[in-house]
This record gives sequence, structure tokens and C-alpha cells, in this order.
Amino acid sequence: MRSAAGVTAALALIAVGLGVGPGTYRASAASAASTVVREPVAQGVDYQAFTVPTSQGSARVHVVTVDLDRPGVAADLLHPGAVAARETVSRMGEDAGAVAAINGDFFNITEEQHPGVQATGAPCGPAVLDGLPLKGAVPDGQRFGGPKPVGDTDEDVFGVDADGTARMDRLVLHGHIRTLQGTLALGGLNQYALPVDSIGAFTSQWGAVSRARAACGTDDHRGAPCTSETYEVTVRHGHVETLSDTPGTGPIDPDTTVLLGREAGARALRELAPGTPVEVDYHLSSTNPVPYTFALGAYPLLRDHQPLAGLDNTTAEPRSAIGIADGGHTLRLLSTDGREGTSSGLTLSELAEVLRSLDCAQASYLDGGGSATLATRDTDTGRVTVRNSLAHQQERPVPNGIAIFSSR
Repeated sequence: MRSAAGVTAALALIAVGLGVGPGTYRASAASAASTVVREPVAQGVDYQAFTVPTSQGSARVHVVTVDLDRPGVAADLLHPGAVAARETVSRMGEDAGAVAAINGDFFNITEEQHPGVQATGAPCGPAVLDGLPLKGAVPDGQRFGGPKPVGDTDEDVFGVDADGTARMDRLVLHGHIRTLQGTLALGGLNQYALPVDSIGAFTSQWGAVSRARAACGTDDHRGAPCTSETYEVTVRHGHVETLSDTPGTGPIDPDTTVLLGREAGARALRELAPGTPVEVDYHLSSTNPVPYTFALGAYPLLRDHQPLAGLDNTTAEPRSAIGIADGGHTLRLLSTDGREGTSSGLTLSELAEVLRSLDCAQASYLDGGGSATLATRDTDTGRVTVRNSLAHQQERPVPNGIAIFSSR
């Protein structure tokens, strides 16, 4: 097994080969930078690939570096048009006109524990689109993906704010349902899982997928049975229009909000009669007063150049991550090769070290495994092309990601 000191030294040398300041690392071994590939993608956007030593062999790493200060360069949410929908990174990137793109949040990929319930494909964490709330975070126990490092929550996000600065934060949903009888708390927004006893709102941005999954599992256990105590209220133009004992399916009109309650939330909604005036309001709040232009669920690896405590150092997987450098003005989109071939993937601890070697002060990990995908627009063909070797040599449809644009 390769020593941690050997891994650190090699990462420092690779950082030098990429023209990145080595930070706290010191080089003392033969250069590993001979495997480095560097290519311009667009003005302010560059691609690099290199091989790093790992505890289980070696991993091929692909990085897109983005200068957010360059005129015409921007980042945004990569999105298939609905929360409960999936598409490949390359297809979404092509459709959006992006010059680079990476997969995003973990998502509701399967429902083996709830036979007969449709998997929604919806992501776990919060999301902001065009400065507006798109969805809230599912309860921590409902998240898909591997075990979380200590302190991670499904409210953790990466995004770019209205000042054009990238940052990590947490987004917490606050909302109310106001009726003539009083005010009810809103417990979810376009989520595949709602907290026990809560009421969730679904808008036209949810999509056409069944809402039944939202009443399955508990706050602590994703595989717990679905509750039989549900109630759904359709609010159109500010008034209750229809009522149902079961969660519905199909598209939701833009002037309509569907309220789905489970347990105590269902009992509260049963008090509403057709024609009752209802006002639903909500927002996502963070610790920073500057609002996000876009955000998506992403889980912390680095803060202030230091890896978080408790990161896994044994399980190597294909990984995707987003790193922040230069005070939020430089992004690094990172993905590794898949499970086939000689690339071992990275542990979360190794992933944090790679990002730190690239001078990232903050970094978050995204969905990995078969979802890990990094794509750039080919300067010869003009098409968005996947750069990393995919798990099972197949691009997996995902619910969201990060898109990079350059207009010059």
C-alpha cells in the first residue's frame, strides 16, 4: 500500500505540472506530472487530466478549471426541465449550450424497498434555479448514496450567488400554508420524501411523476414502509379545488400547487373544504445574506483548505466533486474514471487531498459511482463530449448538474 506521504508528494508534483501553486505540499519524489494533459475548452475554461497514486493503485482524474472573473464566463444549474426527471450530462450540456458540465446531486434512483412505488429520479438536496427555490432537502435518513461524513446534512449545497461568487452553504426551507382556519407549517417543496407528520408542496416544476414516494420511509430510515395516512389538496388560483385520499400523478399546471400531507399533515389538510382560500409561501434561507443565483445539493470535503474530519479513507469509487479557489472566483469541476480498467477511483479522503493539491480552499463532493461524468464541448466537432471513462462504459441519466458557459 502506498504511504500517505508518497501520495501527498506526488499530488504536489502534479499540481506543479498543472501550473497550480502547491500550497502546503512539498515535492520530493520523481515527477508524476508526465501524465498531465492540458487543453483549452473556451475563453476562461480549461481542461486537464492526470493520474494520481492512491492507496489501491492509481486513479485517472479529469478537471475543468473555470475563471468566473473572465467576461462572458458563468456557471448555472444543469437541469432536465423538471425536478423528477433525468437526462445525461452530455445531452443536458448540449441542449443548454454549455462548454463544460458535470453531474450533480445524489438522487432517488430506485425503490426496491417499496414494491409498486415509482422511483422519482429527483435529487436529495435543495436546489435554486434562476434565483428562485426549486426544491427543498429530503430528511437526512432518506438520502441515497453511501454513509455521510460526520456533520454532513442534506441541506448542504454548492452554488454561485448574485455577486458572481461561488460558495458552499446550507439552504433551509421555510414556508407556510395560510387558511381561514389558521397557519400550517410547510415541510417540503418538490421533494421525493417528506418528513413524518408534515405537508409538502408540489408545483409545475416537479414534473409528471407520481407523488406517492413522498409518503414512504421515515426521517431516519429510507426503507421504512409507506404510510397509509395521506391526503392531497389541489390549490388552483389560491383556492382549494380538489381533494384526494391518495397521492396523485401527472403534470401540475403553472397556476396550481398540490399539497400532500402525511400522518398529522394529512389530518390537518382534511379540514380544508373545496373553495377554501389558501395561500402558500416559501423560501430557502442560508447563513449569507447574498442570495444564490443557482445552487444544488453537494456535500462538504474541504473548509479553509482543510479536509473535514471523518472522511472515508477505505472505499475507492469513481468520484465527482466541485472545488472553489481564489475566494470563490475560480471553480474546479473534477471527475475520475470509472470502475473498469486500471483506475481505482478515490476514497473521500483522497478526493479531498487532490482538491487541496489544486489550491481549493473549499470543496464538496457530488454523486459518484455510475453517475460520475465530466463533459466538455469539443473544439473540433462543436459537440459536448464525455471526458472521463464511465462506469460500465455507459452514461447514466441524472437529475441535475453544474453547467459552465463562455460567450467569448
